[in-house]
Amino acid sequence: MKRTRFASWPCSIARTIDLLGDWWTPLVLREALYGTTRFDDFQRVLRIGRNVLTQRLNRLVDAGILERVPYQDNPPRYDYLLTDMGRDVFPVLAAIARFGDTWLAAADGPPIVLHHTTCQHDTQAEVVCSHCGGPLRADDITSRLGPGYPARHRAAAFATGRFSPS
Repeated sequence: MKRTRFASWPCSIARTIDLLGDWWTPLVLREALYGTTRFDDFQRVLRIGRNVLTQRLNRLVDAGILERVPYQDNPPRYDYLLTDMGRDVFPVLAAIARFGDTWLAAADGPPIVLHHTTCQHDTQAEVVCSHCGGPLRADDITSRLGPGYPARHRAAAFATGRFSPS
């Protein structure tokens, strides 16, 4: 089955899904955010095949989300460390976790709780407006084309009625 590629679509969601949107990649990133750095540890915790893990780690390194740093020469072995781009995936995974905690968790509650060490309280992801700090809700949002939307597709985007020219 051929996989549809979204990397060139004029949509940040599609481009992110192209990079992160398989079953294993978000889980590999989750483990990296928990502090896992070694291939064998990723494999042990995730119970993932070596070939699949190798593919996912290579893709994340190639994308600049992880950095491969040697820690042993013979045989060659590497730590996989999050880059700034990789650490910036945290809010995405935290938002996914909040959705799962709200809608998919068992009756006894969420399986993992995030604890904010700065204020010493348990917390959950909250998507807020970068200008006013208020919560972002779907009913309070409209979308308009940004400067990166390809000019050749603008007329068709306006014709759908999803976006206004202003």
